[in-house]
Amino acid sequence: MGKGIVVGAVGIILAGVVAAWIGISLGYAPANADAKPSSVERFIAMHALHAAIHRLAPKGPNPVASTDANVIDGIKLYAKNCAVCHGGAMGERSNIAEGLYQKPPQLAMDGVEDDPAGATYWKIAHGIRMTGMPAFDGTLSQEQIWKIALFLKRMNSLSPAAEKVWDKVEN
Repeated sequence: MGKGIVVGAVGIILAGVVAAWIGISLGYAPANADAKPSSVERFIAMHALHAAIHRLAPKGPNPVASTDANVIDGIKLYAKNCAVCHGGAMGERSNIAEGLYQKPPQLAMDGVEDDPAGATYWKIAHGIRMTGMPAFDGTLSQEQIWKIALFLKRMNSLSPAAEKVWDKVEN
């Protein structure tokens, strides 16, 4: 009796996998950027992302000193590399950001100040799979990535000099 239940359960799982593969192969799974993701897709993607960040992100504080010069450098790097998707000081979504799946957070509105510095660094350095978020590890230095992370951590409490630079950033 127990063997029959196991064989039946394995058969049902195998039939489900085969049915899913046939549906995907026939084009029934949406691959377009403007399709709403299924709850299963969202669940898997979010859990995989959070687990990877928890396991792989650097622990501890940002190694770049929290000086006005470093924050301003971070703002300038953000303006050049990030604002087109994540928005400028006004928090307006660009046409590129509007067309992306998943919609990138507009960081002036949906900031990451509460995230650990290492988590923000990891996202910038390694990107996020199956989204428009690229990996900058090959194009920016570690110090530059840490400076962007420093700015994002401090973006709600900028000095007057840094605020002046940030206010000029558009998407």
